[in-house]
Amino acid sequence: MLEMLRWVIRRDLVLAMRRRSDVLTTLFFFIIVVSLFPLGVGPEMNLLRTMAPGVVWVAALLASMLSLGRLFSSDYLDGTLEQMLLAPQPLSIVVLGKVAAHWLVSGVPLVVMAPVLGLQYDLAADALLILTASLVLGTPVLSMIGAIGAALTLGLRGGGVLVSLLVLPLYIPVLIFGAGAVEASASGLGAEAYLSLLAAFLVGALVLTPWATSAALRISLD
Repeated sequence: MLEMLRWVIRRDLVLAMRRRSDVLTTLFFFIIVVSLFPLGVGPEMNLLRTMAPGVVWVAALLASMLSLGRLFSSDYLDGTLEQMLLAPQPLSIVVLGKVAAHWLVSGVPLVVMAPVLGLQYDLAADALLILTASLVLGTPVLSMIGAIGAALTLGLRGGGVLVSLLVLPLYIPVLIFGAGAVEASASGLGAEAYLSLLAAFLVGALVLTPWATSAALRISLD
């Protein structure tokens, strides 16, 4: 099963590198959204520091949703997904590999760019560190929850809008605790509780979402 997991991750990463425009679209969307707010609000540093966690997290959430449509669609269109269903390994392993590759392609660049973009909001070094830690814990959860919505809407016309409607309510707790961690750190209250909850979300998503996504894929392909 580990060999299958490595193969799926390696395959999806190679395919993603052949479609660099899709990867760059997600990253540039995140950069543009985060960068526009300081230009619109002005140089009021107290206001920028207050709104920074919410802006960065909302931009990361929207950027993650932007790339969900590519998670299973190409494999569905060329028949690869049906062949994966016939593999002797559990489909949940395939799903976990595809979600991991999706996060490496769309989530990791956001995590790397977030501290740089946070400098525009005059965030302190401690707040930038907490922001990065919250994104490291939270963005994989966004990818795993989004995989369920992408699987349920696979092959449907207007599936991108349906994915947003399905997964957005499930994203809200991650958004609240991710942004809350940075706000708590900036106010001196400590972010350990928020990060612990994000870690709990991550563990729960690792256990539940591969199974749920596998079931959704089987329903969509039947």
